[in-house]
Amino acid sequence: MKIVKRILIGVAILVAVPLIVGLLVRTDFAVEREVIINKPKDDVFNYVRYLKNHDNFSKWATMDPQTKKDYRGTDGTVGFVSAWESDNQDVGKGEQEIKKITEGERIDVEIRMRSPFQSTDPAYMTTESVAANQTRVRSGYLGKMNYPTNLLCPLIANKIGKDMEEGLTNLKAVLERQ
Repeated sequence: MKIVKRILIGVAILVAVPLIVGLLVRTDFAVEREVIINKPKDDVFNYVRYLKNHDNFSKWATMDPQTKKDYRGTDGTVGFVSAWESDNQDVGKGEQEIKKITEGERIDVEIRMRSPFQSTDPAYMTTESVAANQTRVRSGYLGKMNYPTNLLCPLIANKIGKDMEEGLTNLKAVLERQ
């Protein structure tokens, strides 16, 4: 009987500790990565402002060549929506909409995931001149996960960060070949 009691206490501790830690972990996270591209700022901004161009460098866009895509509105303008649907769970189903453009500086989008999970989160890309023919591009994502899944925030942020880095490296290669 003592063994059963100890096992039950051990299981209770294994369940309780993560739930208690989850109360202390933030429910939101921010990821930002950057790259320096050897091109003038205007050239870089005028490329990234068009969401259709993101298919040429985004890690997520290249994960499933069979992804169904749909576009609504005028690309490169506020209100344009780029939607996707894939059987690949790493790509899923969702859309992003251009919410704001600060000409030559920043594009803000809203990413709405529908599956394999649901979320609505802001993301952005900024361009900044470093030199006449060098541009710093920053890509950022702000996420939120409710308790108790917020325990996964550090893992998710790390995964998103790696995918963003790959996309920015791809962007650099694409633009510097032009």
